[in-house]
Amino acid sequence: MSGDETVSAIVEAEKEAAKMLFGLAIAISAIPLLLRLPAKPFGIMIDISEFGFGFLILVSVWLGYWNIMSILPLEDRTTVALNLGLLFLVSIEPYLFYLNITFDLSAHELLLNTASILYALDMTGLMLILALFTLQLAREEKGLVRKESLGRYKRVRNLLFIAAALFAITTLPLFWTTRLFGQPIRFYFWFIPLVISSGWSLSERGFQE
Repeated sequence: MSGDETVSAIVEAEKEAAKMLFGLAIAISAIPLLLRLPAKPFGIMIDISEFGFGFLILVSVWLGYWNIMSILPLEDRTTVALNLGLLFLVSIEPYLFYLNITFDLSAHELLLNTASILYALDMTGLMLILALFTLQLAREEKGLVRKESLGRYKRVRNLLFIAAALFAITTLPLFWTTRLFGQPIRFYFWFIPLVISSGWSLSERGFQE
């Protein structure tokens, strides 16, 4: 089998794996709702809101990923490797998110701090890889998109780089030691890149028009 045929076979396998992984990741993220029964009625709303956060993250990544992959050809080993890396980060996201909503701050502070740092790094990697993919689409010389769409792709690329930077910043100790309503501000700060990534997903709809 030639090198091109090998890459082509890997690409097809990745496409099939991606379909299963995103669906499986979303399904797995709902498991804590079944395992952790709330003690009070208000606990139901907390559990649903926690699941909703993880769900929105995965869906926004999934929508962006498929919009990009519908245009970007996986024609070289670097792009294939980045795609595999993204799928790996997607596959471990539910586990890391589960740790963050399971560990109690007062009883497992060190474990929760470690889990939250790893989750932030996981999200940093996801946003960064999507930004690198979009960077390729935004290059005029590649001719992958219409010229009138280049400006929008560049804005999406910038939003993704900003989201990656914001997730990375939250790994600093300051975001753990500073508390708001008894919780590290790291958890509140994650909503900022979530809003940014949601805006990117909305922007991507226009690319298909």
